[in-house]
Amino acid sequence: MHPTITPPMTSARAQAIAQQFDLRDLPADFYANPYPVYAALRQSQPVRLMPDGSYFLTRYADLVTVYRDSHNFSAAKHVEFAPKFNVTPYDNDHPAPLFEHHTTSLVFNDPPLHTRVRKLIMGALTRRAIADMEPGLVTLVDGLLDRLQEQGGGDLIEDFASAIPIEIIGNLLGIPHAERGPLRAWSLAILGALEPKLSAEQHERGNRSVSDMLAYLRTLVSERRRHPGNPDHDVLTRLIQGEAGGEQLSEVELLQNCIFILNAGHETTTNLIGNALVCLQEHPQALATLSQRLQATQHDATAQEAVLTPAVDEFLRFESSNQLGNRRAVNACHVGGVDLPAGALVTLCIGAANRDPAQFEHADTLQLDRTDNRHLAFGFGIHQCAGLSLARLEGRIAIGRFLMRFPNYGLSAPPTRGGRARFRGFLHAPVKT
Repeated sequence: MHPTITPPMTSARAQAIAQQFDLRDLPADFYANPYPVYAALRQSQPVRLMPDGSYFLTRYADLVTVYRDSHNFSAAKHVEFAPKFNVTPYDNDHPAPLFEHHTTSLVFNDPPLHTRVRKLIMGALTRRAIADMEPGLVTLVDGLLDRLQEQGGGDLIEDFASAIPIEIIGNLLGIPHAERGPLRAWSLAILGALEPKLSAEQHERGNRSVSDMLAYLRTLVSERRRHPGNPDHDVLTRLIQGEAGGEQLSEVELLQNCIFILNAGHETTTNLIGNALVCLQEHPQALATLSQRLQATQHDATAQEAVLTPAVDEFLRFESSNQLGNRRAVNACHVGGVDLPAGALVTLCIGAANRDPAQFEHADTLQLDRTDNRHLAFGFGIHQCAGLSLARLEGRIAIGRFLMRFPNYGLSAPPTRGGRARFRGFLHAPVKT
């Protein structure tokens, strides 16, 4: 029996939520299934003025317009995050940990910092470097599958999906295996603080996690300075050394972007793998077809990759790991038929854009052989995810080898969603193999 994990929502209910839509006051049924609400917003208020004065965009074309226009739209978050993380102009000498992290990391900055850090990271994520990771990734995934098989099941998230990116990013940064235990909890707390509505407990846990991770990284960086790794594969060594003859990262920039690399590579890839395997339980025909295609190509690696590559991109489109992005209008400008004032905060709804029927035929249908799938799960433009090729590789190996081993898997209990608007995924998904 295949469970209904994403409950249906009536058109009337979706319209009612859309009319009162406020990211800081979302009902439980929105978190369970936001897509009907996104559809209602796309149709009636595609550039919605929110109660806090910001704008919420749901059309694919409008998101691409904003992503492309780095002149008028800034990714920097100092203005937005100061009140969010309780920072005043007088706190400059003692910045709050969350504020300092999220305003220094690659994703929330503009050139020139963005350009310098991205170039260093990309130097260790070349096509050849990623290809060299595949044998180790296969070994890792097979080991996790062996344990699930021995136990007769487990948790898709804790025992499989989250374990993969933690190991991959741990390897990229050269974090010793024995020291990787706290990484997932730190990542969840730091990224959880990006939610539109932040409780005092989430704020405190996020600040504590940044501080704890910084303390750990200072020791790791000090050790790596004494004993450098290979900068072609070791991202931390590459960040420490910088470009030959170029500008070095400051200590703050170095440490905060190490945290960013862990968080960016961990949460979104965990959600990709977990969302895909849970999604297939809701779509038994898609599961049967994909499993059959994998079995038919099991002795032809090239043919099997051709089956899995569009499937992974469709999972990314259909259940986007990262549902929301943000920009600030530096200048007064015009988007989607609406005049935005200078300083306007803009939320880019990736989850809505990836279900926009103006861009995707049968947008609400899971089509694992979909072609020309130009989804926005990795963003677009200068801020497009630096690790997208690695994330696709992890998704392809993890999902493909799981289905080859366990084509008849099922959920043994209802999965538990993460309960977040920005990052869509599961905390737990008990599975029997």
